[in-house]
Amino acid sequence: MRVKTYQRATELHNLAAHAHQAAAVHHGSGDHETGSEHSRQAAEHSAKAFLQSLAADRESAKLARKK
Repeated sequence: MRVKTYQRATELHNLAAHAHQAAAVHHGSGDHETGSEHSRQAAEHSAKAFLQSLAADRESAKLARKK
């Protein structure tokens, strides 16, 4: 379970990074509406990645206490 939790956190961080890059491209080309949507998505993915990372950390700590 712990590996899957870390993998999902990584996926979410990557999605956030991609959305940030897309937002920058759209903002740079003057398409602020699309850029803003990508920025919103990036923020959403970042928040989910943060929560997933916390869950992975809790799982690791729980397993460490069992040893």
